Amino acid sequence: MKRYEMIKDKNDFNYIIKKGKFVKDKLFVIYYRDSEKDNHFTKFGIAIKKCIGNAVTRNRLKRQTRSIVDKNKKMFQKNYDYIIMIREGCLNSSFSKMNESLESLLERI
Repeated sequence: MKRYEMIKDKNDFNYIIKKGKFVKDKLFVIYYRDSEKDNHFTKFGIAIKKCIGNAVTRNRLKRQTRSIVDKNKKMFQKNYDYIIMIREGCLNSSFSKMNESLESLLERI
């Protein structure tokens, strides 16, 4: 994921979560909204709660999620902003199961 594809601003996160639609399962929640800015690319934000694990665990899950997003960029619609929230179920699941879960959520969008 490139730097210009990331959402870092807290206000942008909150706006997409409040005004956007969502799909969810046991591992992820994906909030999505049509981008109001004139971007020609998709933007992503990844969030995880502090109660899920220590910093090493949370960073590992975020790295794995970024890798899955990079592999499946064709499935994301252009000119949309996405917030991917990692849920507690990811702690005990494998990388392939996380990949399948995210792909199935993207098909439902």
